Amino acid sequence: MAKQKPVKSVIHAQDTEIVVLSQTGTDDYISLTDIARYRSTSEAYAVICNWMRNRSTIEFLGLWEQLNNPNFKPLEFERFKNESGSNAFVLSPQKRRYQQRKWIDTNNTIRF
Repeated sequence: MAKQKPVKSVIHAQDTEIVVLSQTGTDDYISLTDIARYRSTSEAYAVICNWMRNRSTIEFLGLWEQLNNPNFKPLEFERFKNESGSNAFVLSPQKRRYQQRKWIDTNNTIRF
């Protein structure tokens, strides 16, 4: 059976277009970049990077993993949580593949 292509739709929030990808029987994906463009149309990547460094974001991601990932490693996650918010802490969606890989491997998080 051929895999279905995701359906791309657009939602509008505060005069901002946000792309949503949906596929039958799977999760929907909302564009974080489109949401970040609400803050800065030219520097959405910087908005996302700053959001990902934030301690409350890291705590949210950890809670989501605890609720949805039976293989999540909460003890290893504590180190990330303790470092989050400091000037030296970096966790980005693209450019820093090493940190992203470290986050995924250390905590056994689910990769989207």
